Amino acid sequence: MSAETVSAWTGGCLCGSVRFSLAEEVARFSACHCSMCRRWSSGPFLVVHVHGPVTWTGEEHISRYRSSEWAERCFCSRCGTNLFYFLIPTGETILSLGTFDDQDGFTMSGQIFIDEKPPGYTFANDTKTMTGAEVFAMYGAGSDPDDAG
Repeated sequence: MSAETVSAWTGGCLCGSVRFSLAEEVARFSACHCSMCRRWSSGPFLVVHVHGPVTWTGEEHISRYRSSEWAERCFCSRCGTNLFYFLIPTGETILSLGTFDDQDGFTMSGQIFIDEKPPGYTFANDTKTMTGAEVFAMYGAGSDPDDAG
């Protein structure tokens, strides 16, 4: 499958207790280097912004942790897989790239909180980058960081 030919994207957690599907065409992912995402995912958090509905099975196994005034970090209560980041003000679901069954066809489009990235790693991809201040300014305007620049 590739982003151009897939009609429904699917994925889930490590143990299979939580599954998702979405009909929206997705082809881009971004990396968040903020300290909370790095602590939560043990490195940069690779994410897919979803604008349409996500259909879940096994929702009873999704635990939510309110990590800030504006967001929840959601994970499988059985195996601990980081499933998604939920933006409370916009209702946006930001899925973990690693949870997708098929990751072929995805392209890295951006990096946020680049000012918090530790010096020990660098992505070779030439992407749009934003500082934390730029991200907060953009979300205040209700925009998607993947659409910037």
